[in-house]
Amino acid sequence: MDYSFKSLKVYKLAYELAMEIFEISKGFPKEEIYSLTDQIRRSSRSVCTNIAEAYRKRRYPKHFTSKITDADGEASETMVWIDFAFDCKYINKETKEKLLIKYEEVGKMLGSMANNPNKFLPKI
Repeated sequence: MDYSFKSLKVYKLAYELAMEIFEISKGFPKEEIYSLTDQIRRSSRSVCTNIAEAYRKRRYPKHFTSKITDADGEASETMVWIDFAFDCKYINKETKEKLLIKYEEVGKMLGSMANNPNKFLPKI
């Protein structure tokens, strides 16, 4: 069994969402390339990278919690970009709702991790 950050359910879901956003954002207008497209891709990917960093810092509960909180912040930022994509009519309501529900799930998992860092301490 893989005991790395890649085995975490929250990482898997966040990665899946980042890839989904990458595919969806390919259809955004070219004038959005340096604004909405870039920002939504960066924030969605940052959720994953912050989870990975947190996992490597799990020996230190305060550092772990800080990085997990950063991941949660990036997930929230991504949700705002999803709202912009919908309001600009780049995605439909069904896509928006599906993504937001999944990001809410990510947020709940991250919140639980931040509130219970000792569950993630390395086994010695």
